[in-house]
Amino acid sequence: MRISARADYAVRAALELAAATEDAPVKAEAIADAQGIPHKFLESILGDMRRGRLVVSQRGGRGGYRLAAPADEITIADVIRVVEGPLVSVRGARPPELSYVGPAESLLPLWIALRVNVRKILGEVTLADVASARLPGYVHELSEDPDAWTNP
Repeated sequence: MRISARADYAVRAALELAAATEDAPVKAEAIADAQGIPHKFLESILGDMRRGRLVVSQRGGRGGYRLAAPADEITIADVIRVVEGPLVSVRGARPPELSYVGPAESLLPLWIALRVNVRKILGEVTLADVASARLPGYVHELSEDPDAWTNP
C-alpha cells in the first residue's frame, strides 16, 4: 500500500481542522502554512473534501473551512477514500473484482486479508484519536515492533 502526497496532505489538513480550538472556520492559507502543504494543491484537496461532505466551507473575510462532523466521527479511511478512492486496489480494481488461476489463485485471499487489515486500522482510527495523540492500543503495539521501523 502506498499513501500518496494527496492522501497525506488531506489527512494533515483534516487534522488541522480537528485541532482548531475556535469554532471559527480555518483559512486554507493557515492550514497550508501550518503543515507545509502547497496552497494550490491544498485548495484542490479541500474542494474534494467539501464535495465528499467531510468539510464545509464559508466564503468571505471570516471564511474558511471546518469539519462537517465531529472529529471523533471521521476516520482516517473516510478522508483517504474521499481524495483517493478505495483504500486497497490492485491494478485499479477492488480485490473482489479480481480472479486468478493456477499458482496465483491464492493471491485473492491475500489481497482481501490486506484490505481487512488496512480497513481495521484506518477505518477505526478517527481524526480525534490522532489529533489528541490517543491512538488505539493495537496501533501502538504494531508500531512498537522494531521491524516496523526498518525497510527490507
